[in-house]
Amino acid sequence: MKRKHVAILVSVLAILACSLPSQAITITPTPAPPTETQPPAFTATPEATITPISTSTTAFTPTITFTPTISATPTFSFPTVTVNKQAHCRYGPSVAFLHAADLYPGDTGIVDGRFEYSGWLHVKFDKIKYYCWVAPSVVDVVGDISTLRYNEPDLQSVGYSNYGPPGNITAVRNGDEVTINWDQVEMTEDHDRGYLVIAFVCQNGNYLWWTDSYEDQFTTSYTVKDEAGCPAPSEGLLYTVEKHGFSKPAQIPWPAP
Repeated sequence: MKRKHVAILVSVLAILACSLPSQAITITPTPAPPTETQPPAFTATPEATITPISTSTTAFTPTITFTPTISATPTFSFPTVTVNKQAHCRYGPSVAFLHAADLYPGDTGIVDGRFEYSGWLHVKFDKIKYYCWVAPSVVDVVGDISTLRYNEPDLQSVGYSNYGPPGNITAVRNGDEVTINWDQVEMTEDHDRGYLVIAFVCQNGNYLWWTDSYEDQFTTSYTVKDEAGCPAPSEGLLYTVEKHGFSKPAQIPWPAP
């Protein structure tokens, strides 16, 4: 019975197939899923070590060391002096300054400077440990004094002073004269060496460096000639003087001509 039914079904399908129009059937294949590609495994390549090969030949030139020729620097020859008469060496370049030492004929020393306004010499005598000033008339000089520099007296380096400068200083002009007054500085009799005046004044058309001193504390006035007609104004300083040295300077209020 089953075989009969199958035969009938095949017959029907054959009839239908013959009656249908002929048509090409295109079958589109279903693409296969992409295959995942794994990245290639990284293999590190070791760096090649390059050893440089020198192809040049270096010739070493020996270093030549030059030995400098040392020329002797000439040593300046300071003038020398020999005392020709008994005299004083002082702490400044005039007789107004404090006595520093006694000099006798035959004493010798070396000159290292001179004073511009008086010509006195700054000397280190062999028998004295310090420098002092001497008049050129009491020494015989060997050497050229003109090559020496000008020195200035440094009164503050002489020694300490127990006293200050004079106070209440006045200066009054009367024609061509200027009179200076000041208060007394009280000093012991042993210390007392009076006062020192250092000034620049005009006399006969010349601008002069002028000094004077008093040997006692009781003289408190000084008069000096000072005219008009010089290119620079006159001026002056006043010191108290004692046996140890000089006070600091006090300015004199100099009156104009």
